[in-house]
Amino acid sequence: MYATRIWDLPTRLFHWALAICVVGLVVTANIGGNAMNWHFRFGYSVLTLLLFRISWGFVGGRWSRFVSFVYSPASLLRHLRGESPATFTAGHSPTGALSVFAMLLVLLAQVGSGLFADDDIAFAGPLSALVSGDTVSLATGYHKEVGKVILIVLVALHLLAIAYYKWVRKEDLVRPMFAGDKVLSTPVEPSKDTAATRLLALGLLLLCAYGVNRLIEFGASSGF
Repeated sequence: MYATRIWDLPTRLFHWALAICVVGLVVTANIGGNAMNWHFRFGYSVLTLLLFRISWGFVGGRWSRFVSFVYSPASLLRHLRGESPATFTAGHSPTGALSVFAMLLVLLAQVGSGLFADDDIAFAGPLSALVSGDTVSLATGYHKEVGKVILIVLVALHLLAIAYYKWVRKEDLVRPMFAGDKVLSTPVEPSKDTAATRLLALGLLLLCAYGVNRLIEFGASSGF
């Protein structure tokens, strides 16, 4: 058996920070009122994290890069038939990859629509003044109804998949996302997880945060 670094520290921190922020988004949306101030903060944080993860998908550790979990339909069928080589299960499996891409797209749609949404009471997205009323209405409807439901369903499916792998397939997906290493039966190339790569990740995160902040400031200044 081989203990192999699969998830680098930036990927692990991203995963748990995103989980906290998504829970925060759902809770504050249901509370409403002054909690919406925190809803906006969580939304901006999620957008920053998503931009970081997309960037990290090109320059991050071996198993965090998109190229490591973009599979063909044939590979997906092989996986479903139980014919997965070690490279299919070291990082994201073909089904896990679909879950990752779905989560990224749904969250991008949710926070993106939130930027243009307006509750017609006290809170409006920072970019709502830049588009037409019809666009605001569409964004608001998606954000408050359709997108919210899709996100909750996707999170529930994600948790069910973790439970299935834990209790049925006897594979713990949570522990490696804390520790970083997986114990594999076949050696594979580990992810680089050094001080230099972590500094690179920090720089990317700060750059993404700066971009989101500038976007918000642009929307606020354009609304007057």
